[in-house]
Amino acid sequence: MVIDINLSTPLRVGRQEAPSIPQPSLARLPQYHHYLVDLAAKGITQTTCSVIGRDLGLIPVQVRKDLQHTGIIGRPKTGYSVAELIQAIETFLGWNNINEAFLVGAGNLGTALLGHERFSKFGLRIVAAFDRDPAKEGQWIHEKAVLPLEELADLAQRMSIHLGIITTPPEAAQAVADEMVKGGIQAIWNFAPVKLKVPEHIIVHNEDLYSTLATLSWKLARRFRVSLKEKEAV
Repeated sequence: MVIDINLSTPLRVGRQEAPSIPQPSLARLPQYHHYLVDLAAKGITQTTCSVIGRDLGLIPVQVRKDLQHTGIIGRPKTGYSVAELIQAIETFLGWNNINEAFLVGAGNLGTALLGHERFSKFGLRIVAAFDRDPAKEGQWIHEKAVLPLEELADLAQRMSIHLGIITTPPEAAQAVADEMVKGGIQAIWNFAPVKLKVPEHIIVHNEDLYSTLATLSWKLARRFRVSLKEKEAV
């Protein structure tokens, strides 16, 4: 089977350094964005840091500092244009510049990510999947072709792909990361529960589902233990 991948419009990623921002502020920007989109849907065109802080349970001064990282400055008395603030956050986070990505590991998790349509709203478009399983090669999952892993490095270079997603078992993740680095991929979103060894310039974000589950389970177990002690004390 011949699978046609469009190479006519390669993605170009700028080399400018991203502005510095504290991690907590960066983590709050998507929360502001979701809130502002809801305001826009309700027909609200202006807002202030005080209103945002009140509705989101944040200190207005912190809201102002967070938003200043995007380069936008509020106007005295009137605050911010909701539309302009949404655009400022999307531009700062790169959500209005689609990032094309390759995903490796077309199992249950990989398939779920391939079908997650909302990624495109946050600047991510998975254009192809890769897998070592010969039974999966040549298939189409959510309109994405599943290709042999051996083709990843060459295709990543030809298509100027700079973002890779790993959803493989842990024992396969390092070899996949090596192929991604070989293909010029600059950032890896890693769902495999393993620490990857990559060059210092490669950005790696580990999505540790097991750690999150462990934390949730511990909190739930603790709640039940506390409830049990309270019943025994009665």
